[in-house]
Amino acid sequence: MALVVQKFGGSSVATAAKLRAAARRAVRQFRAGNQVVVVVSAMGDRTEDLIAMARELHPEPNAREMDMLMAVGEQMSVALMAIAIHSLGCGAISLTGAQAGIRTDSISSKAEIKSIETARLRREMEKGQIVIVAGFQGVDAEENITTLGRGGSDTTAVALAAVLKADRCDIFTDVDGVYTADPRVVPNARRRDRIDYDEMLELASLGARVMHSRAVEIAKRFEVPLWVRSSEDESEGTLVTNVEDVEQVEVRGAALETNEAKVTIRDVPDRPGVAARIFGEIARSHINVDMIVQNVSAEGTTDLSFTVLQSDVPAARRTSRGLADALGAGKVEVDEGVAKVSVVGVGMRTHTGVAEKMFKALAESEINIQMISTSEIKISVVVDADSGERALRAVHDAFALQEG
Repeated sequence: MALVVQKFGGSSVATAAKLRAAARRAVRQFRAGNQVVVVVSAMGDRTEDLIAMARELHPEPNAREMDMLMAVGEQMSVALMAIAIHSLGCGAISLTGAQAGIRTDSISSKAEIKSIETARLRREMEKGQIVIVAGFQGVDAEENITTLGRGGSDTTAVALAAVLKADRCDIFTDVDGVYTADPRVVPNARRRDRIDYDEMLELASLGARVMHSRAVEIAKRFEVPLWVRSSEDESEGTLVTNVEDVEQVEVRGAALETNEAKVTIRDVPDRPGVAARIFGEIARSHINVDMIVQNVSAEGTTDLSFTVLQSDVPAARRTSRGLADALGAGKVEVDEGVAKVSVVGVGMRTHTGVAEKMFKALAESEINIQMISTSEIKISVVVDADSGERALRAVHDAFALQEG
């Protein structure tokens, strides 16, 4: 008997028909003699609708109450999934994150899982139930409902697979695997049969929508067999695992992130300790910073730019203005009209000339680079949002990713 975790995203359960199709997948696994845990996201755009309604009432809603609100969508989905499975003649029980034993820290909308108590899950499986768990949520030490942030249902599924020592974890989504780039933007993008954990981790953190980076990090740490599959067909999709031959090619994927903004603090005093103070305060505000660029000092001051998620813009603007006033710096500028384009490949560790090829492709497309960031296996650039999709296609073609 195997233990299988299945996760269905919002688009995979957006209608009654899709819920029923997902339920049939779970029932097939169960009738094959396996124990099955299903993790479900909110239906369609339900969470976005709730957020929009809250912001009609208050421009910056209370973070705790937003977690309480956003958790509703997943609770609706798990109950409906259980009802769909019952209609197919199988036993099923729906559980909230708290009922499933998912304990988190207390950072609203960005909570991290601290532990999972598996006794209830195992007890229900031993009764012959398909266990359906609300993704994206948990509960903190004070019994407050918390949410895990963007892609949190992926994180829930992989974390459950890890603690339950599942034989496989299937992430069902609206695409049939991991592509060399988003096929909706790059029509000639090619699906990968396998991809390395490290490459998937970078792609997920750089804008690839099929998986969330925290989920991939957990999968890598606990060596969870992870499949990214289509909810529309029976193909196996892409296996995320340790890949032996990854260094044979320099770049294996490209990604576009359109959900970022650039924050610039002008005329920052150029002296030791200032950067530490700025980014220490930003970290205490629970704002995740991505790329950082500091200009050459002129007359004792410098301009400091960094990128954040657009959802963090209000807090980043408020924190940066407070810091500028305290430091005697200049004005704070926020540019939400930017995009980040990246190339990723473990083979970059042993291949030279990757940056040159990428920058040349952008130059030939007359796309200006605003910021650059590199790591051992990725190169990212910030460009105008209007140029983002064109830039992604340019670098995808430059590395001939469509050819394999």
